Amino acid sequence: MNIPNKCPACSGRIIVTELCCDECKTSVKGGFEIPELACLNESDDRFLKVFLSARGSIKEVERCLGISYPTAKSRLEDILAKLGLSQLQSEIKRRRLEIVGKLERGEIPAREAIRLLKELEG
Repeated sequence: MNIPNKCPACSGRIIVTELCCDECKTSVKGGFEIPELACLNESDDRFLKVFLSARGSIKEVERCLGISYPTAKSRLEDILAKLGLSQLQSEIKRRRLEIVGKLERGEIPAREAIRLLKELEG
């Protein structure tokens, strides 16, 4: 079951206000944010589980789900966007290009470029 993350009346952000233990029925009241991953639809949730179990191998995701490589990449990009992570990837790509540009223009030595690129990965 997927948890709605938008109010059906006004599209505002939804918070959970009560949690209850299934066994002893103890309840906890408050304002709890819904984790972003809990808001993914079933198809995205399944894709993400396959992607993680494949250790990030798009080829393995392609094989497991019977989809093409471009479809697998597109699905991953869609999920990243839903989770607000696509701008992070865009920033990393921009930073990489900036480092390579500096290297090409002779503004930094190769060792410095390598160090900076490794920092981006870490």
